[in-house]
Amino acid sequence: MDEKQYKKIVLAYSGGLDTSVIIPWLKETYGAEEIIAVCGDVGQGKETDGLVKKGLASGASKVFVEDLTKPFVEDFIWPTLQAGAEYEGVYLLGTAFARPLIARRLVEIAEREGAEAICHGATGKGNDQVRFETTIRAFAPDMPIIAPWRIWDIRSREEEIEYAARHGIEVPVTKENNYSRDRNIWHLSHEGSDLEDPWNEPREDLLMICNTPEQAPDRVTYCEIGFEKGIPVSVDGKKLGAVELLTRVNELGAENGVGVDDLVENRLVGMKSRGVYENPGGRILYTAHKALEMITLDKATMHYKELVAQKFADLVYDGMWYSPLREALSAFVTKTQETVTGTVRLKLYKGNCTHVGIRSPYSLYQEEYATFSADDVYDHKDAAGFITLYSLPLRIRAQALRGRKDS
Repeated sequence: MDEKQYKKIVLAYSGGLDTSVIIPWLKETYGAEEIIAVCGDVGQGKETDGLVKKGLASGASKVFVEDLTKPFVEDFIWPTLQAGAEYEGVYLLGTAFARPLIARRLVEIAEREGAEAICHGATGKGNDQVRFETTIRAFAPDMPIIAPWRIWDIRSREEEIEYAARHGIEVPVTKENNYSRDRNIWHLSHEGSDLEDPWNEPREDLLMICNTPEQAPDRVTYCEIGFEKGIPVSVDGKKLGAVELLTRVNELGAENGVGVDDLVENRLVGMKSRGVYENPGGRILYTAHKALEMITLDKATMHYKELVAQKFADLVYDGMWYSPLREALSAFVTKTQETVTGTVRLKLYKGNCTHVGIRSPYSLYQEEYATFSADDVYDHKDAAGFITLYSLPLRIRAQALRGRKDS
């Protein structure tokens, strides 16, 4: 363990189990006189209620609750949506792209407050330790970083609960309800406890945002999402700001049981991990955006962008939001979105979300070319010459192989 003493430490603070017990632990271990607790509010709702009082009661000298929701949506969620990035084809990166924003704010406050170190509560098994620390290194390369889970004697969440009890700290979990959760305006994740066995079906009371399909209404809900240059700007014809729009589609998705994903993912640190994610608004917006791109992007751009989306997702998942490559890929994505403007009509029903209508002033779909009825724009005879040239390499290869067999 690092025996260096730090008088002033900035802590990434959520008020959850880990960061609550870290405050007294930092004082005991490093002789810290000031613990500055910083909560990045990225839309976790009521979780921030009473956080200042709670942090001070746990021993923090200052508690900052920073409202980052608007930049989170506009500067992180929308660019990732435009990219169409889904980690391993499912995960909508809700935790992954929130960490860089929070970590950068930690650095800014640490520099302003004259802190000597930054601390986070991410475990040594998880991805968040990487996401926090790569961002801190990007903006404060020489700042000492404390990661208690890598060095303290506590070995489980059960032991953390016991530690909190000994120090008179109230925590929002019990040994019976011991899920690890992360919430923001984009998603809510659930890990740990009975979910650690992938054979176990999630408990009926696990979900905190979405209805289950069984609970969802026995009726279809239609909605229309309007986009400008790949960014959602309206719901059912009503223009909304970024936060208001995402809040509205979250409500629509949650009511209809849309956006619940249960997956076993490959963590950056090498192991597989099972999680259940609630992404009601995210799944609606991804479905709509993908549909709109079908009629506004040409084939070559659309197919190449699919490759970029996978790499983009890997970079975000791996904590490399501020890397030159991610920024370069975003520049490519921004160019592709110049014509991704239009409206998508969606059908929501008991966990399902499908597009049922698409229109755009930049649509590349032309009915007079695609129709099976008579038309005056397409000469079927032109296809013969095209196929002759397109298949020429195969014809030449076949002739060469036949010649070898005959010799």
